[in-house]
Amino acid sequence: MTVNNAEAGPKRPRLLIIGVGNEFRHDDMIGLIIVRSLAQQAPDFVDIRESSGEGASLINDWGGYNKVIIIDALQSGAAPGRIIRIDAGADKLTAAPVFHSSHALGVAEAVEMARAVGKLPEKIIIYGIEGRNFSAGEGTTPEVESAVPEIIELILNEAADLII
Repeated sequence: MTVNNAEAGPKRPRLLIIGVGNEFRHDDMIGLIIVRSLAQQAPDFVDIRESSGEGASLINDWGGYNKVIIIDALQSGAAPGRIIRIDAGADKLTAAPVFHSSHALGVAEAVEMARAVGKLPEKIIIYGIEGRNFSAGEGTTPEVESAVPEIIELILNEAADLII
């Protein structure tokens, strides 16, 4: 799903928000839930996409955007529902928490590959939500679901800051 909220008018910095996830892996779908909610609230200068998190597709998706926010589930052993923010343009992701992916090349690998070949957006921020259950099935755990309002507020504030 792609939602393009851009309207004709003064040119603004292009911001893309990507929700990464798998609808059929419980907490792994949290990035999708968040961008679906953001699609109803995002300012007109924001484009929103859903992604499975496959690395090459992510690099292709953010091509042409100078600012990108990615939302994905984490599996680092921290408390479920914990939110982290990473400035991926400034910080290498080799020591970052483990983003959950069913692909060999996921979010962290896509960022580092794009950095190596000069295709990293000017600003790329990753919000990770610690998950608890990544087994097959639908619906998120209560701990992860309870983080949704906070992360939506954080992302809307970040989006506003990125266009200033």
